Amino acid sequence: MKNKKVLRMTDTTLRDGHQSLWATRMRTKDILDIIDVIDNAGYYSLEVWGGATFDVCLRFLRENPWERLRQIKSRAKNTPLQMLLRGQNIVGYKNYPDDLLDRFVETAHENGVDIFRIFDALNDTRNLESAIKSVKKHGAHAQGALSYTISPVHTIEKYVEYAREQVQMGVDSLCIKDMAGLLSPLRSKELVGALVKEFGLPVQVHCHATSGMSETAYLEGVRAGAGAIDSAVASMSGFSSQPAVETLYHIFTEMGYDLNLDMDAIRKVNKYFAELAPRRAKGRGHEAAVDGEILIHQIPGGMISNYRSQLEQQDSIDKLPEVLEEVTRVREDLGFPPLVTPTSQIVGTQAVMNVLAGERYKIVPQEVKNYVKGMYGRSPVPIDKAFMKKILGDEKPITKRPADDLKPMLPTATKNLSQPELIKEEEDILSYCLFPEVALEYFKWRALPEDQRPKTTADIEAEEFSGEKKVSEEKTSLSSNGNNLDKMLHADDYAGINDILEKASRLSLNELVIRKGDFNLSLFSGNGNGNGNGRVHSSEKSAESSVPSQPMQQQTAAKPQEVAETAVDTARETINSVMAGTFYRSPGENTPPFVAEGTVVNEGDTICILEAMKLFNEIQAPYKCRILKVMVQDATKVTKGQPLMAVEKL
Repeated sequence: MKNKKVLRMTDTTLRDGHQSLWATRMRTKDILDIIDVIDNAGYYSLEVWGGATFDVCLRFLRENPWERLRQIKSRAKNTPLQMLLRGQNIVGYKNYPDDLLDRFVETAHENGVDIFRIFDALNDTRNLESAIKSVKKHGAHAQGALSYTISPVHTIEKYVEYAREQVQMGVDSLCIKDMAGLLSPLRSKELVGALVKEFGLPVQVHCHATSGMSETAYLEGVRAGAGAIDSAVASMSGFSSQPAVETLYHIFTEMGYDLNLDMDAIRKVNKYFAELAPRRAKGRGHEAAVDGEILIHQIPGGMISNYRSQLEQQDSIDKLPEVLEEVTRVREDLGFPPLVTPTSQIVGTQAVMNVLAGERYKIVPQEVKNYVKGMYGRSPVPIDKAFMKKILGDEKPITKRPADDLKPMLPTATKNLSQPELIKEEEDILSYCLFPEVALEYFKWRALPEDQRPKTTADIEAEEFSGEKKVSEEKTSLSSNGNNLDKMLHADDYAGINDILEKASRLSLNELVIRKGDFNLSLFSGNGNGNGNGRVHSSEKSAESSVPSQPMQQQTAAKPQEVAETAVDTARETINSVMAGTFYRSPGENTPPFVAEGTVVNEGDTICILEAMKLFNEIQAPYKCRILKVMVQDATKVTKGQPLMAVEKL
């Protein structure tokens, strides 16, 4: 026993595991019901926070990410908690000012984070400096991460250079972050060996199983001197997640390493998540254990499941192979950035838009423009000047640290908030600074009585994937019609009617009639003053109902604008949404809309913003036209192809 070498194991099940396999849909309750067992399993650390979990808690689960962290810490007494910090991006998709970063780190540490794994998508150390300083200042462990990728410029020598800059800033340990499963056994041996020899700091290896090389990459990395590796329990491992801890335990104990793990506890954890998976991973199953194309498209584990989810929302899942091919072309255009948040979103979203729009760079999100301008840092390879001109026009790129131009955010963070009473704690201010629109939607949802809160997006997704969606009693009142309707309609018909109602609520319809045999359902719109004037009849021949003026997700019913009926009649065109997302009329809260009805716009003028795939996309007028009618309520979800505005072409 005395001669045994210690190998530390970090569990990623509660963060990267479900981010990779379940599109980050694990609930806080799911974690709390098993955290006591995980905490006593003997892990070196538990990765439980950061990455996409913060955004998804607010956006899809309607949970407070800070409360999740606090509750986990209150129960996990034995094992250090770890988070993934995106450097100057914090847990978002852009750079934030230093004051927000420092307060976030301080608050995260106060609420339970012991180890901060800090990375920059471009390995631009300028974007890590403030984060490393903050973590050290507040007494936590700063682990500097190297975002691993393959390109003509990403050599062993280059990674050692990146690591040297991080070591000079004071990191406590180093991590090779292989987010796409690209690290081969040979490269793992060479890179770990070089880092250990050059710096003498603890080295940890983080791999995804996507390519099938992860176990052998760990094996060679540990032989070369790595003292810690990452894993997930078997039911949350494999494919785009980490390798299974059970497999790694047997490999390394046979080699004489002491992992200090309680395998009985781990078996309980594995069984728990195996039973939970059918409810949380619906519609997100993977077809193969290994993706042989990963060495080409290089998309990281978490993003593969997210791309599937996003393309399903766009009703374009069949486009996935085409999107993956386009990713490699966009990545080269942008100077070979490693594909990890936020560059994976930037590259991936642009690839999706290129495919869906049918023309490369017809639509360019602001984040792509900012990337080309240098607002995210230096690209590994200089961007072609002609391409830069195409994206930026006459704008010039910057050469300084991107955050140098960002003014302190906290002093005026909530100054223009129309409902300041929604802020309940300081952590809410941080959430609002990071994700203004998303946090505000969550705050409004949270303020409602529990019995009046609409279903969360994640709950709706689960119902749709499982086919359990039922007709809402409020919308149809069909349940009061006795057993005759049940004889006329099959259970699938109720689900179909409800699906039609959901879609109809987003459109400007005056009347909709659904017929099946002797059953007629007539739906009439409201009278324009916010009050529906439809009636409900318990008749087998017909039933009437009011069509809501906006989706159930809206918290406060907005009065629809009265528009002359001739407006749409004279419209020769509509401007339609090129993808599913959330429609915004203005650039932010309490700011005027881009256009109003009657506004004349020129080709290229911004008419609205569409938030899709976590990026905000300015939608431009395709030609000179007059806006006749805005057909969608502000902050409303829209579907691909849905008309946004009726226009008259000039």
